[in-house]
Amino acid sequence: MSSHPDAAGPVRAGTDADPAGTSLVAALLEVERHVGAAGWDQPSRLFALVATERLLAAEPGLADRLRAPGAGEPATLTAIEQDHFAATDDLFADLAQVSWPATVDGCALAVERMFLPAGAEADLPDDPQAAAEVVAGHPRRQEVRVVVGVDRAGRRHGVARLRSEPDELLGGTDLVPGLAEVLAHTLN
Repeated sequence: MSSHPDAAGPVRAGTDADPAGTSLVAALLEVERHVGAAGWDQPSRLFALVATERLLAAEPGLADRLRAPGAGEPATLTAIEQDHFAATDDLFADLAQVSWPATVDGCALAVERMFLPAGAEADLPDDPQAAAEVVAGHPRRQEVRVVVGVDRAGRRHGVARLRSEPDELLGGTDLVPGLAEVLAHTLN
């Protein structure tokens, strides 16, 4: 991850020096690259977002690993995968069980889903399991990987990549609002 300099130096996560949430966006881009390197068809993956400065103060031995070759300062947020997180069929209920300590500045979730283009979903059954089976077998289905993150300052952002458009990355502050809301509750 790289830092995001401004006139005063690197942007600091969770401060007024980062009003646009560039540190959150940078962390999500890094998570998406990390998850994408393992390919598609992955389970949901949860990440704590920690201020790199605080992480390095606690673990100075990580300094070389957190700097890209040739880079100066490390990114302001470091994503730490939560290997113990195992999502079930009810992702929102799984996330409702998560609570972060105050040392965690934000969190992110990478999830893959299938959807149908507009108009193709008109005949889906009401039963969620049956609808999921129809979508999975539909010839016009699209697969998407979404990485959504929130921070303690209330910023939210998401990035998404369609499997059919591997070179395109979409992003926005309100990409998956329901998921962002559930993630925000894990920080309370």
